Amino acid sequence: YEERNFQGRSYECMSDCSDMSSFLSRCHSCRVESGCFMVYDRPNFMGNQYLMRRGEYSDYMSMMGMRDCIRSCRMIPMHRGQFRMRIYERE
Repeated sequence: YEERNFQGRSYECMSDCSDMSSFLSRCHSCRVESGCFMVYDRPNFMGNQYLMRRGEYSDYMSMMGMRDCIRSCRMIPMHRGQFRMRIYERE
């Protein structure tokens, strides 16, 4: 939504979108109805990224400290198996 509290024009996204600038000039609130999305503040999945889980973000710009707005997004497929990560101290 262009305005806070889900007001103004809105755009519904159900898949990856590499450039949302033609749909909305700004974005101040967001509702994730299902799944998870990684949103980016620049087109083509670049810039700062934020994980958006299912929920309502009535003023996500100030909550997440985004400087501009969502310019692109990617769906995050839900993985049903185990998650595993190993982190090493040295390169």
